[in-house]
Amino acid sequence: MFHSTTIQAILVCQGAEYQAACRGLSRITGSTPSVIPIPMGGEAVITYLQKSQELKNILNHPQPRVLVMGLCGSLQPQYKVGDVVVYADCIYQENTGNTLVYECDATLTGCLQQCLPQAAVVKALTSDRMIWSSIEKRKLGQSLAADVVDMEGYAVVKFFHSTGVTVGMVRVVSDGCDRNLPNLNSTLNSDGSLQPLSLAIAMLKQPIAATRLIRGALQGLKVLEEVTTGLFQT
Repeated sequence: MFHSTTIQAILVCQGAEYQAACRGLSRITGSTPSVIPIPMGGEAVITYLQKSQELKNILNHPQPRVLVMGLCGSLQPQYKVGDVVVYADCIYQENTGNTLVYECDATLTGCLQQCLPQAAVVKALTSDRMIWSSIEKRKLGQSLAADVVDMEGYAVVKFFHSTGVTVGMVRVVSDGCDRNLPNLNSTLNSDGSLQPLSLAIAMLKQPIAATRLIRGALQGLKVLEEVTTGLFQT
């Protein structure tokens, strides 16, 4: 069980994921950590974290700890929609093919494992773009030995590593590696927000994949809400 003296802040992507985490914490009667909405994508999240006043307040804590939560995509057949995963480390592949690694805090990861015995401990790939093709998902999973994919994890861990903040990461799988999603890369702004009209058009052009995306996201968000409550209730 965690509380606001153990974890000072939860970082979660703005929008539906942020709302799910807030709903989960709303069931807690005691004190709870701050929930900070972050943009999608590595560059956008770094820019945001560098400017965040709320984060500056957290850095003044003698032993600052943050928990990153949200959704992720599966790169391996054994991880299904709704599965909870705890990150051991995050990797990022540069354009040169060189792979960089940052580890989450081992002690905090161990505590998360104890609190979430159903969760698998995984290696996560952070991508600069949405990985929508099932073929590419499986290829990345095999070539990099990564289990799941997101768009912020590596950047967040790298940022906090330089500031001395302890980081743990818990996510919920919202799409499997065996099905295509709609290609929504053109709908993402440079600031990490989505273009609503472009998003709607892209979804309408790919209705089957869009339905799959929505169903997976709804299932993942429900689990994310439950996990947030479970981690912080006494």
